[in-house]
Amino acid sequence: MSKRTDTPAYDLLIKNVGVVRPKGAVVHTADIAIKDERIVKVAPAIDAAQAKEVYDGRGRLAFPGVVDAHMHSGIYAPLAEDAVSESRAAAMGGVTSSLNYFRTGQYYLNKGGPYREFFPEVLDISKGKFHVDYGYHLAPMDARHIAEIPMLVEEFGVASFKIFMFYGSHGLHGKSSSQKDFLMIGEDDRYDYGHFEFVMRGVQAARERMPDKASQISLSLHCETAEVMTAYTKLVEKDKSLKGLPAYHASRPPHSEGLAVFIASYLANETALPNINLLHLTSRKAVQAALMMSEVFPHIDFRREVTIGHLMLDIDSKAAELAKVNPPIRPREDVEYLWEMLLESKLDWVCSDHACCRHEVKTPKEHRGDIWMAKSGFGGTEYLLPALVSEGSRRGMSYNHMARVTSWNPAQRYGLNRKGDIAEGFDADIAIVDPAASWTIRASESPSTQGYTPFEGLEMSARVDATFLRGMKIYENGQVLGAPRGQYLHRPESR
Repeated sequence: MSKRTDTPAYDLLIKNVGVVRPKGAVVHTADIAIKDERIVKVAPAIDAAQAKEVYDGRGRLAFPGVVDAHMHSGIYAPLAEDAVSESRAAAMGGVTSSLNYFRTGQYYLNKGGPYREFFPEVLDISKGKFHVDYGYHLAPMDARHIAEIPMLVEEFGVASFKIFMFYGSHGLHGKSSSQKDFLMIGEDDRYDYGHFEFVMRGVQAARERMPDKASQISLSLHCETAEVMTAYTKLVEKDKSLKGLPAYHASRPPHSEGLAVFIASYLANETALPNINLLHLTSRKAVQAALMMSEVFPHIDFRREVTIGHLMLDIDSKAAELAKVNPPIRPREDVEYLWEMLLESKLDWVCSDHACCRHEVKTPKEHRGDIWMAKSGFGGTEYLLPALVSEGSRRGMSYNHMARVTSWNPAQRYGLNRKGDIAEGFDADIAIVDPAASWTIRASESPSTQGYTPFEGLEMSARVDATFLRGMKIYENGQVLGAPRGQYLHRPESR
């Protein structure tokens, strides 16, 4: 990168890149001019003499910075630590916006209480820790939280909420009989379908109260059915022929996902809540259920999410219990169906569901090889864009489509109105990608503190060479650069 000493029109000029925009079907060679953290011009042959600094893209691709819409910073390690290390991993993967699911209860801050008291502590811990811009989705766990939804939108810029449909009678990692302790809710509270209905009514009431923001206020659901999973877990545990990922897949069967999608959709219709996000769909049955509900309730704007883990891994993965996640990794035929639906634009965005779970936490030594004792979740934000470009290109997916599902679609849904595109007026969030770089995933090369990855040994054919956050280079050639400069994303953003 070269520097200029005169008075420039631009702070940074990124020259000679193939600009990948989420709209259209063409990649144009152009330069990108940046001033005051925003993109001010995209055009061929912009005069380098007008820029304070010049970055030569050498013909590589410029993607919009990735909006990783599903992360879990602070779940298995203190938020103050996770925010730093896992956002460094995000920057390595071309991610510039990290949206994290958070809640009261065990894990995270390990406390209950109202969000009025809880969430300012989250924001205080987060400040100055993230290397990328960051925001939070929150889960209303009790009746007090439902009443706080309008306040969370208006005062704290939280425009998206979540329901974990299986928490009421099934644990995070498997069967559980202590849900009140786990959820840290009052004796008079129940986390069940009735509660889910009233969460939906609360979100819809907030939308009606704030019509100018309503289109970007939404509810996300983790769709699995506790009763089905509990019954099947008992059966599978007795069947000694099943072990590892095949056993966990069988204990949380795909029809549990599909049934939960039906229930969630019916409740959305009953409560007149039109903005529903169906998270991390993993199976043919789950996706088919989601598509059916779109036909039954055409007035509901369903968005369907898939993770890079469920697109890249199957139950035969050598990672075994290291790839334990909820919903589970599925058989190859489900993986192929997910790709089919993604290529047909029936899945709306691809995320990581990144939850850094260090090896000693994931599988303590005395329980190595035991799928039931392993913790659920793993990281992968640093491989989101490289894996999608690598595998997507092999399957004929266009770069523009990749930009839609990694940047534009989640940004628009979740109120990040300055993110998701390379165009005038947008934040200068850019990932420079070499689409012809062969390399092998090694956990040892990741900034994450996880220490392993279920993606270990996968051969990639694309790599993120540099990441720019609002015009500042924060990652290049394997190194995260500078101190954390991520800003809190108060949503919905104004342009």
